[in-house]
Amino acid sequence: MLELSGLEHRFDGRSANAPPALAIAALAIAPGRLTVIGGPSGSGKTTLLHVLSGLIRPSAGQVRWNGTDIAGLKEADRDRWRRRNAGFVFQNFNLMEEMSPLGNVTLAAHFSALTDRAVRHRAIVLLDRFGIANEPRRIDLYSRGEQQRIALARALVFDPPILFADEPTASLDAGNAVRLCDTFRQLAGEGRTIVAVSHDPLLIAAADAVIALDHGRIASGEDQP
Repeated sequence: MLELSGLEHRFDGRSANAPPALAIAALAIAPGRLTVIGGPSGSGKTTLLHVLSGLIRPSAGQVRWNGTDIAGLKEADRDRWRRRNAGFVFQNFNLMEEMSPLGNVTLAAHFSALTDRAVRHRAIVLLDRFGIANEPRRIDLYSRGEQQRIALARALVFDPPILFADEPTASLDAGNAVRLCDTFRQLAGEGRTIVAVSHDPLLIAAADAVIALDHGRIASGEDQP
């Protein structure tokens, strides 16, 4: 279970009288489900995703995953927690253009307790699952949809229990967006917790739960039928 309590976040340099970027009294995200965070631009969606994933530490409050308060960890310990527990798919993928798909997926192998051979094998299996051949082609020769699937394989290569995604369908055409939604549903069905920021009706419709933010606060949160 991923839980927030007493959360507040303020960005450095803003007036002390300005409202916080996030102010959430309590939030619980159930495991093994696809949860989508929505809301208008500037509502705090990406900030909340970064707080949940340990990329940034909130100004106040707790972020707990299975009893561990991520927000209370030192930066090095948060990095270690994230490597063991979280995968991240960025909106612009953040792939190394001069490297092959396999090179990108295995790039962080030295951070893992797995052997290089084990990481390579898992990377090849994931790329095959997502329809990407193990070929020595540069990333910039692949389509946006293919790059998205490569980024997803990279996020999953260490088998994290949580997957975070920031606007994962924003740069995809309709066909690839549907394919990604189906993949997220499959991953949730396998027991993985998926938290995505999106305003895409396709992804919102595929979600088990939707959390709507407005000015850094929860405007509504409900399970999907």
